Amino acid sequence: MTDRDDFPADASHAEVALSPIVQPRRARAPLPAPGMLIRAALALFAFVILGAVAVPAMAESALPRLRGDVTARQDILTLGDLVENVPPALAERPLFRAPALGSTGTIQSRRIAEAATALGLGPVETGGRLQIAVQRAARRVGPSEIEVALKRGLETGYGLDTNLMMIRLDGEAPMMLAPVDLAGQASAIDMVYDPRSHRVSALVSLGERQASLRVSGVVVEMREVAVLARSLNRGEPIREGDLVLDRRPRDGLGADVQASVTAAIGEVAQRSLPAGSVLREGDTALPDLVARGETVTIIYATPGISLSMRGIASDSGRMGATVNVVNVASKKVLQATVVGAGRVSVGPSGGPQLQANAASVALR
Repeated sequence: MTDRDDFPADASHAEVALSPIVQPRRARAPLPAPGMLIRAALALFAFVILGAVAVPAMAESALPRLRGDVTARQDILTLGDLVENVPPALAERPLFRAPALGSTGTIQSRRIAEAATALGLGPVETGGRLQIAVQRAARRVGPSEIEVALKRGLETGYGLDTNLMMIRLDGEAPMMLAPVDLAGQASAIDMVYDPRSHRVSALVSLGERQASLRVSGVVVEMREVAVLARSLNRGEPIREGDLVLDRRPRDGLGADVQASVTAAIGEVAQRSLPAGSVLREGDTALPDLVARGETVTIIYATPGISLSMRGIASDSGRMGATVNVVNVASKKVLQATVVGAGRVSVGPSGGPQLQANAASVALR
């Protein structure tokens, strides 16, 4: 028989020892190298700085902002022409009329902001500008292009050769303004030309009279002449490059103007000649080959004899000129022809006395 004190009377009061639940240990990952930690920290720092700068800038650029001074290419200025960051549905909405071709106008910033608000756009950032300037772009057809158009009209309408012609337009530098998208060359229509007075008038137009200008002038016949490219002093020789061809009005030039830039090379100026002046006959001449008082060689030549002797030139002369020389041996004055530098020639007309004097000198 079992003693009652061996077991607890009430099983609920029994103490049961519970064993702890042991979790399996996970393997620990190795720590990263110090270099990797530094690079990661630097990348994170750069990302934070970039975000701090870029995010406000992106938010600001997305706002509607007033443009600066603009150039208009059309008659109408749209919302997109004046304000940045505009929705495509509103960008082409017209707001203001552009200035006249080639001119500049201004628009108050307040008026642009009010017009944008009326179209349903939010506040417009003005950047502190009170107004903007609007310049209307234009194609400018100036005097040179107008002259080309008139010359084409004279060639086709009147059969003139305009290669050596210029047109002196009336007024001060006429200018025709046209839209920048109006392409093509200017043409002269309704032309009138008077051959006696050489006056011409026409309507110069672009694009079937979308832009036109009435002009008039005088047709001037030109001539190519030699013009000095630099100033020359008296006695200075003309070298290559000293003369250039230029076109000058034929009236008033005279018949003595030079038209060649090479014919006078080697000649010397007979007077001071300023740069830009037209070269005329007599302005230059061949240089003197014999100077007055210079010792020269007198040459006597016949079919059977050729002699030379010394002489003193009494005159200066260029090639082919007739000068007086004194025969040193006989002291007789002879007429001789310049044939080279320091050399003159006498012929049989010098007579027996010359032959006798020549025989007394050595042959050369």
